[in-house]
Amino acid sequence: MAMSKYDLTPRIAPNLDRHLVFPLLEFTQERQLYPNDQILKAKIELLNNTNMVDYAMDIHKSLYHTEDVPQDMVDRRVEVVARLKSLEEAAAPLVTFLQNPNAVQELRADKQYNLQMLNERYQIGTEQIEALYQYAKFQFECGNYSGAADYLYQYRALCTNAERSLSALWGKLAAEILMQNWDIALDELSRLKEIIDSKNFASSLNQVQSRIWLMHWSLFIFFNHDNGRTQIIDLFNQDKYLNAIQTNAPHLLRYLATAFIVNKKRRPQFKEFIKVIQQEQHSFSDPITEFLACVYVNFDFDGAQKKMKECEDVIMNDPFLGKRVEESNYTVVPLKDEFLENARLFIFETYCRIHERIDMGVLAEKLNLNYEDAERWILNLIRTSKLDAKINTQTGTVVMEPIHPNVYEQLIDHTKGLSGRTYKLVSQLMEHGQAQAAR
Repeated sequence: MAMSKYDLTPRIAPNLDRHLVFPLLEFTQERQLYPNDQILKAKIELLNNTNMVDYAMDIHKSLYHTEDVPQDMVDRRVEVVARLKSLEEAAAPLVTFLQNPNAVQELRADKQYNLQMLNERYQIGTEQIEALYQYAKFQFECGNYSGAADYLYQYRALCTNAERSLSALWGKLAAEILMQNWDIALDELSRLKEIIDSKNFASSLNQVQSRIWLMHWSLFIFFNHDNGRTQIIDLFNQDKYLNAIQTNAPHLLRYLATAFIVNKKRRPQFKEFIKVIQQEQHSFSDPITEFLACVYVNFDFDGAQKKMKECEDVIMNDPFLGKRVEESNYTVVPLKDEFLENARLFIFETYCRIHERIDMGVLAEKLNLNYEDAERWILNLIRTSKLDAKINTQTGTVVMEPIHPNVYEQLIDHTKGLSGRTYKLVSQLMEHGQAQAAR
């Protein structure tokens, strides 16, 4: 349970729908980060505000080692069944219509036309459409995520209330995440981001909070989707989202840092991110961010080597990073292994930049490898990369060839950076001006 000090569940949970918290509790229970009774009590507390009464009863029996359940749970179950039947009857006319493919073909992109057509031909009005939303929401609270996702999708095609449609989209996203439909969930996430970024919120704080919720929910997708480790950088590293992280959710830096470490294609953006790590050391730090600070800020390679072991423990006990790798017909590289491989590469590259001749024994220690493994690892790296180095087996050293930077390339890089910063500044000024005009 020592690793519970690095567990971010208490920070992440308030930014999730309560149903999305259950997978996190399941993971912490499996990893035994907390006493089992404590996790079971947390599950019951969450379930008290849902309609998953049978599940709550099962957990109560497990927690107290009994077949009896409190009377209030029994009464609650009766209430849920009655309410579900009532909502089902209220939504029945519209559900029947939606289950008829020929009838659905009459719908058009024009929602006002649809409302008029439904009212005139099928006697379906706004009350039945609202009943569909309530029925879908109740299904979600009962844990029927598939039915909820279908009804919320159909509801959004008919709904003319922007706020209600946005609420349905959040529900649809949660349902797809819980069903692990990662491609569909990613599409819904993109739709939600577009709305959040373009919507006129009552206050800028509401918009920032929506972005924070979106980033927390996105963790489920990005660390399960094939291209997620790139897309998390695309989202979290945008100025608006990075500012929200630094202001209200610095713990999300763990996930952005991990994505940068395992993603070699995003090295140009990585340099700017190191500045953020340095700035936020006072507000949040864990072994992963501290590892980066050791390598790129303090050049403390002994400290970095020690942090690698802690990083491994953090990853294995994080519900988003440390998922168990399922056996299959193909080899799956756990994120932990990718992380450690790239972490060694970071140490090696940085260490080589400030040394011309490196003792293999010292380097093996820095890389947390034995001498033979370190020699093989470095030899393979030299062969497969553009690293201008060679191993002197007689002296047991790695000899680095001096790199003379091209002045013209440096000038081009600095110009590109200046252009990007200017564009960001102009965009921020324009947004500020539009916000002032709206007020």
